[in-house]
Amino acid sequence: MAVNTRDRSSSPVNVFSHTVLTGWTVLIAVPLVWWLVAWLKGAGGIGDDFAKAWEKGVGDYVGNSIVVVVLGVLGTMLFGSMVAYVLARYEFPGNRFIYWLFAAGMLFPTFLTIVPLFFVVEDFGMISTYRGLVLVYIAYSLPFTVFFLHAYFRTLPTAVAEAALVDGAGHATTFFRVMLPMAKPGLISVGIFNALGQWNQFVLPSFLAPEKPVLAQGIAALFDSERYENDGGALFAALTIAVVPVVVVYLIFHRQVQAGLTGAVPQSAVVTERE
Repeated sequence: MAVNTRDRSSSPVNVFSHTVLTGWTVLIAVPLVWWLVAWLKGAGGIGDDFAKAWEKGVGDYVGNSIVVVVLGVLGTMLFGSMVAYVLARYEFPGNRFIYWLFAAGMLFPTFLTIVPLFFVVEDFGMISTYRGLVLVYIAYSLPFTVFFLHAYFRTLPTAVAEAALVDGAGHATTFFRVMLPMAKPGLISVGIFNALGQWNQFVLPSFLAPEKPVLAQGIAALFDSERYENDGGALFAALTIAVVPVVVVYLIFHRQVQAGLTGAVPQSAVVTERE
């Protein structure tokens, strides 16, 4: 039966959604384009602007951000995938309660817990340390990660895991060597979302790591200093350094992100399930 795609694309809902998305794109793109044109017309060279930004501490900010984001994303994906897999594939008393507890964690804004969180981190002696910020990043990223991967693991074929267990593989081996590779699109998708959120995090490091500022803090400090000098070249160079890695990562993995968001299952798994 043929589907009338013309009627669907011209429906009021689609027209409204496309209009809103187009307007949102314009609101974001126009200031960036205007700033880019103004930057290129400036007297200073682009290389000089990047050098100036680096001399003002952007290099240290980038280094701090890379350390905490890499460790934070790795820890989040490791613990989040294990929790999501157990909640999705095993039935036990309290399963749904734990799941909804993680889901409820997405409802709490950062500002609501920043004061008690500061004292907890301080009591452990981890203020302005990498390990303190990494642990907090993991804790704040786990609810979304578990919620996302829980739904993804439930779409994976059960027969593959059962076949691995019958062949003598343990639960850990089945998870790490069979199920986790099958969930690669979902892992990449949620990993990019976590990396983006942690890379742009400002509130948590401002309170918990004032002596090890990350890139978002550094850009804010650079903005405060550069606006009085009427020289936005170094600031825009710092913004470019912050944005380009995220764009590059997305361009590399955009197909996996789309597959993860649509819940696509590897074809080999589908064939195995049918057999």
